[in-house]
Amino acid sequence: MVLPKEWTSTMRPLQDQCEPTPYEAVDAMFKLDMGKSIDDLFIDFDPKPVGVASLAQVHEARLRDTGENVAVKLQHPHLAEFADIDMEMVEVSLGWIKFWFPEFELTWLAEEMRINLPKEMDFVHEASNAARAIREFEHVRTSLYIPKVITANKRVLIMEYIQGGRVDDLEYLAEANIDRNKVAVELSRIFNRMVFINGWFHADPHPGNLLIRPAPLLSKSPYNFEIVLLDHGQYFDIDDELRVNYSKFWLSLMAPASPSVNADRRKYAELVGNIGPDLYPVFEAAMTGRAALEGTWEEEHSESSPSFKRASSMMSALPQSEEEMEAIRSAVATQEGLLVSVFDVLRRVPRRVLMVLKLNDLTRSLDHALVTTHSNIRIFLVTAKFCVLSVWRNDQARLIDAMRGSGLMSFGLLLEYFRCWWRYENGYMKLVIVETLMDSQAYAFKLRDWLYGLRKQGFKGAYKAAAGLDV
Repeated sequence: MVLPKEWTSTMRPLQDQCEPTPYEAVDAMFKLDMGKSIDDLFIDFDPKPVGVASLAQVHEARLRDTGENVAVKLQHPHLAEFADIDMEMVEVSLGWIKFWFPEFELTWLAEEMRINLPKEMDFVHEASNAARAIREFEHVRTSLYIPKVITANKRVLIMEYIQGGRVDDLEYLAEANIDRNKVAVELSRIFNRMVFINGWFHADPHPGNLLIRPAPLLSKSPYNFEIVLLDHGQYFDIDDELRVNYSKFWLSLMAPASPSVNADRRKYAELVGNIGPDLYPVFEAAMTGRAALEGTWEEEHSESSPSFKRASSMMSALPQSEEEMEAIRSAVATQEGLLVSVFDVLRRVPRRVLMVLKLNDLTRSLDHALVTTHSNIRIFLVTAKFCVLSVWRNDQARLIDAMRGSGLMSFGLLLEYFRCWWRYENGYMKLVIVETLMDSQAYAFKLRDWLYGLRKQGFKGAYKAAAGLDV
């Protein structure tokens, strides 16, 4: 989702249950696309899919040649026949909405569907994305694991089979002795690296595309687990200028409110999202999940007696209160013109930025689902570290190019280089110190929960309480 959970919960979407393609149709497609039947390729092939989505379904199987367990992703055979019809229907429907309700401009959704659906329907493209994602993290010590692709054509993808649990399954994490706090932080590291450093990111993030498993022998994970990222059909790039401006926007949201900081927030909102002062509060709320940071609303538009205290920044220790969440829900449901402003923001913001906002929502929602004991701003410290690094690398490249272009060693350029480096080192170390303090506090809270569970139900209760499970 692009918008905060408190907003979207007032507009609960309907969810479709997808019907699996029958085995006979799957086998016929295999013969057509692969030139072999299922029995020719596999010793075992479970006819019941382990997962079914709107575009494809996945079966567990065992290769005849090697005996290796694999996951076989199969596009629904008649999908291509109906895709163009579906896209035409979407375009017509959105056109009628625009005609009758001009303020609800959603035709860009059809344009995005036209561009991205053919990519998702090509498993060769997905295999290429998976290979690039592996290369992007090749020299990074990370818990991220991407299943290897064995073979791929347009409608059939055969890849390594991974046994694991949902990343937000607290019972699975407890049984595997996996620290849920570290899982939340590592998820934030993975996706923030994609956005702020790689400039190329997974654009369909949701818990169904994430598995977790104990780290196998020789894993490069820094922890005792690996996070497995699935479904690589959609990735977006983000150009360097937008990436750096987005980093600076986040850093301004994390800085304490002041006239200069508030001016920076609006400046970078314009550069990143094409958002002017009139829509800035809505855009900021979508970015941060807060009703409004201190200084967000102009004085004449602010509530005369707000029911909650505003945080001065995303790094504020002030937690999001129930009063603030209720204010968001109430505003969405009752405030005249707010819903129109939301649609206006969605229309103006570049598609890349909308996809990045989905990543923001994923890390926030998973941090909540994992019942972490660290502060709710812990994952934003990870974001801040990658933003600081992104800005420093940009400054470094810019200044080195300037030095090369001048043909001589400029004292002014050297001094600026040193200032940028020091700003980076100083900011990064401060974040590391705060991280350490927060992690110590989170450990203390977990110990408190363990002792509470021990008192209530003995060692079994202690185990459950420390794992975030009900005692």
